[in-house]
Amino acid sequence: MILIEQQTNRVDVAVLGEFTLADYREFEDVVNSKIRFEGPVDLCFDLRQMADFTLDVAWEDLVFTRAHANDFNRIAVLTDSQWVAWSAWLSQIFVRAEMRVFDDESEAKSWLAAA
Repeated sequence: MILIEQQTNRVDVAVLGEFTLADYREFEDVVNSKIRFEGPVDLCFDLRQMADFTLDVAWEDLVFTRAHANDFNRIAVLTDSQWVAWSAWLSQIFVRAEMRVFDDESEAKSWLAAA
């Protein structure tokens, strides 16, 4: 399940349980619309309650990230998992945004707001 909250020039996403391809496509639709009408956006991904993700989500993320390499300013990833933190670091290869991993939500949102 995915929860999406939109703000001016920012999209906040929280994943609860399994992250499915349908969830990811919902995220893509929102972000594509924001980019089309507002230009580059910030993202806040809260993955602290994500149980796991499907393989097709990992592939879709790779394709989407490469297609939107210049469409993000800052990306904050909230997680307690070293594996998720490592994969976020790996994603930086494909996107030109400044990316940081946090375990505290207020710190992540303060960092995004400071841009």
